[in-house]
Amino acid sequence: MQLYNKLSAEERASLLEEAGEDRLTLSFYQYFHIGNPQLFRNHLFIAWDQMEVLGRIYVAHEGINAQLSLPAKRFEEFKAFLDNIPALENVRLNIAIEHDLKSFLKLKVKVRDKIVSDGLNDDTFDVTNKGIHVDAQKFNELITDPNTVLVDMRNHYESEIGHFKGAVTPDVDTFRDSLPIIEEQLKDHKEDKNLVMYCTGGIRCEKASAYYKHRGFKNVYQLEGGIIEYARQVEQKGLDNLFIGKNFVFDHRRAERISEDVIAQCHQCGEPCDTHVNCANEACHLLFIQCPSCAEKMENCCSDACVEITKLPYEEQKRLRRGKRNSNKIFKKGRSEVLKFKR
Repeated sequence: MQLYNKLSAEERASLLEEAGEDRLTLSFYQYFHIGNPQLFRNHLFIAWDQMEVLGRIYVAHEGINAQLSLPAKRFEEFKAFLDNIPALENVRLNIAIEHDLKSFLKLKVKVRDKIVSDGLNDDTFDVTNKGIHVDAQKFNELITDPNTVLVDMRNHYESEIGHFKGAVTPDVDTFRDSLPIIEEQLKDHKEDKNLVMYCTGGIRCEKASAYYKHRGFKNVYQLEGGIIEYARQVEQKGLDNLFIGKNFVFDHRRAERISEDVIAQCHQCGEPCDTHVNCANEACHLLFIQCPSCAEKMENCCSDACVEITKLPYEEQKRLRRGKRNSNKIFKKGRSEVLKFKR
């Protein structure tokens, strides 16, 4: 019985190209109690591996957070599988507006302490007492109301390439960093303003809205389905699109374009650009914004030092990075000192 992915990303990419099948990219989450997360995780992996699902799924005692792709022809089968799990029956599926054959190249189902790292002690407040969910139309009405404070619950590298007009965009590296900062900034408006929040697919706002209600905010709202569902409803219903730029996504696409506005700049030359890349030096792998001109000049690297490393024999590169962890550098996103035009 296979419980883990056995193919490399390169092998999977080759198989996807050979198959040539249309795939859907989607995400969903649900907070519900899971008694044995490891057993539930194994159940998901066995079923989804057979359905050719690929993606990144986190399971915890508090629920599930899933970002994945699957063959379009197997969508109904996948939906039926979810509906057979009582807590996931009719769960909202945020289907991407742009699809990519290689948005995910492995199936990873991991057991975590939490499905989103929020740094909160859930025992200290009622996590079910959430803010009011609003659709795209109501959201547009609320955020054009002068009595509303609109807050982006995402990290700086996400809002840098796209956000709603007039939103407060905290300059933070992680979700857990944003919670106390936002509360401090808005402490004088807990009762007299509408607090309206949004994020990529809605999961961060689920917990944040309950937390802020616990902290005394009276009128708390959240965009149902996040930016992903907002973009879909805007297109389907012909609503005004109040989002500018791209929506950052956590797969190989890195972003979906919501409007034609380019609001960011290349971190190396300062020219208008909103394309995130990873440094070609695998020992660095820093995520940053790079324009085509700098990509050619810098050989897809973030610095001259990384360019020199990529010119070494591959075995030498492996030797240099052996035993070193660079995840903290990667997830600092565009803050590296080597980037001249970082935010």
